[in-house]
Amino acid sequence: MSTSASANPTEIGIIYVAAVVQGLALVTFPAASSIFTGADGFGFDSVRYGTMFVPQVALAILASGLAPKLARQWSLRRVLLAGLAGDIVSMTLLALSRLLLSKPDTAFGLLLVATSALGMGFGATVMALNTYAETFFPQSTDRAVLALNALLGLGTALAPVLVATVVAVGAWWLLPVAVACVLLLIFSVALTQPLRATPAHPGPMSIDRKSLPRRFWLYATLVFLYGLLEALNGNWATLYLSGERGVSPRGAALALTAFWAMVTVGRVLIAAISRHATAGRVYVGLAVFLAIAFQLAARAHSEAEGIMAFAMTGLACSAILPLSISFGGYEFPSLSALVAGELIAFYQLGFGVAAFGTGPLKDLAGLSLSTIFSAGSVIAALMGTVALFVIRRPVGK
Repeated sequence: MSTSASANPTEIGIIYVAAVVQGLALVTFPAASSIFTGADGFGFDSVRYGTMFVPQVALAILASGLAPKLARQWSLRRVLLAGLAGDIVSMTLLALSRLLLSKPDTAFGLLLVATSALGMGFGATVMALNTYAETFFPQSTDRAVLALNALLGLGTALAPVLVATVVAVGAWWLLPVAVACVLLLIFSVALTQPLRATPAHPGPMSIDRKSLPRRFWLYATLVFLYGLLEALNGNWATLYLSGERGVSPRGAALALTAFWAMVTVGRVLIAAISRHATAGRVYVGLAVFLAIAFQLAARAHSEAEGIMAFAMTGLACSAILPLSISFGGYEFPSLSALVAGELIAFYQLGFGVAAFGTGPLKDLAGLSLSTIFSAGSVIAALMGTVALFVIRRPVGK
């Protein structure tokens, strides 16, 4: 990848290391689902567990939607720093919640604040990181964005393993403490760097949602559907396997790890082998593969089957979001920051609908998680149809 002359190695390192740690922070909450729902933890039911993610999603949508405007008024650097600060607050509050294990109602309130801070941090940070990747590598934006999101996926893959490790030693709060410390280090280094982002295709300075072309809404619809499917896997896989299939907590954690690990592997592979001319076919193919993988997940009954099925869903999910962001930036180069922010907002909206909505479907409507996972195939098929419309016009034309 050819690098923009304005970016130095430290700046590039900040962007890509921050992606790993952001992924780790994002999945720390769902990876610790056994702590939130277990009798020896906070003892939340499925509805309360799902409700925890509502403020996260709301703040992520707000932050990612406002971030492009704030980047023009403040600078993209300040948006990134604000996002990192939100992540630090979130991880600190999560660690402090251990002091309230005997007071679950009070702990729930504190955790809502923690997920709110994480949503703000994620929305601002990821929008900034994707924009930096595009502007630091203007000649290879697809690969740069895929590589960035592969590292984001690496962090998400590490979270379940690390949570299982610290839970096994009886100190689950050590992980958010460690993540907060690393984020603080990244924040400190970022303060010393200019982190300028000069778009490869400068556009008008005064832009807003009214500037978005009609084809943008195809991308928005697709990433919303993708958010539904990612949240279904990332937030409910462990509860599905342990609660309905009798898989051990360790086995369920391994399945979630397999999901996020294959998200990462898929992004790395596709970044390595795809070219812009072939990426569109990969885009549609992954949606078809995901529809098949959801059927396998819905029929998994053992630990081995669960690990295999969720590894496949992870591989199928891998490049859909980063390709949507890079395609959108390539097709609308003068609006790249706005497009990145808005797509992350729609992705988070889908994530929130599934993260919260699955609990009521299970506890109030009486649907099994296996039935809900099976319905994921229908959403994946719809997403594939939208993907066909996205690639129908040559990207950038």
